[in-house]
Amino acid sequence: MSLSTLGPDYRAMIFGAGGGIGGALTQALCADSRCAVVYAGSRRDREIRDSRQRPFRFVLEDEHTIAAGIDEALRDGPLHLILVATGVLHEGSLKPEKSWRSITAASLQRAYLVNAVGPALIAKHALAALAPQTRAVFGVLSARVGSIADNRLGGWHAYRASKAALNMLVRNFAIELAVKRPQAICVALHPGTVDTALSAPFQANLKPGGLFTPQHSAAHLLTVIDGLDVTRSGTLIAWDGTTISF
Repeated sequence: MSLSTLGPDYRAMIFGAGGGIGGALTQALCADSRCAVVYAGSRRDREIRDSRQRPFRFVLEDEHTIAAGIDEALRDGPLHLILVATGVLHEGSLKPEKSWRSITAASLQRAYLVNAVGPALIAKHALAALAPQTRAVFGVLSARVGSIADNRLGGWHAYRASKAALNMLVRNFAIELAVKRPQAICVALHPGTVDTALSAPFQANLKPGGLFTPQHSAAHLLTVIDGLDVTRSGTLIAWDGTTISF
């Protein structure tokens, strides 16, 4: 697909290009003839096969590496699309809790660090890197389970709470961005349940058709991004374009 609303020769940046969804987003953007360059950030070195892809390394917990990646991209001009495709649900001793009795300080701290603090530090530097006088989008992957209004099942305390915090940050950023970059949009995006390492332990009970490939999810997300206007800035939007209440 082609992102027609970002203008010709738009410049994109992906944080988390080494992950399933981030990698699929990077590939899709590189395949768009209207995209001039994709700055693709990941924790590890990656093999690059597209001449328009510019790899950079960053560590989500290290603000200096985030700032350095953005500064490098800005040498050639402002950015029109910045996407944050990072997140953690399970990792080592961090697992989705079924009861409040399973909550630990360590699991809460890790979930908040990766799912809220890291994206907030990216936004701190990235929002000012958006093109100032044209349409531009900053999007971060969130989750439907981070919606307080939509929570019917409980559990998954650290993940839900950290994603709810991320959603609030997005709302805050959008309010400030409306003053400093009136044509820019800041959104949280729910990619659906995607066949990645994040969802792998929880796929057994999904209904038929309930699991997306990373490529399928990326295509839907880019379609949503292409159709956004400033009235939707500061909201949580699902892969099918519907707004999810915070």
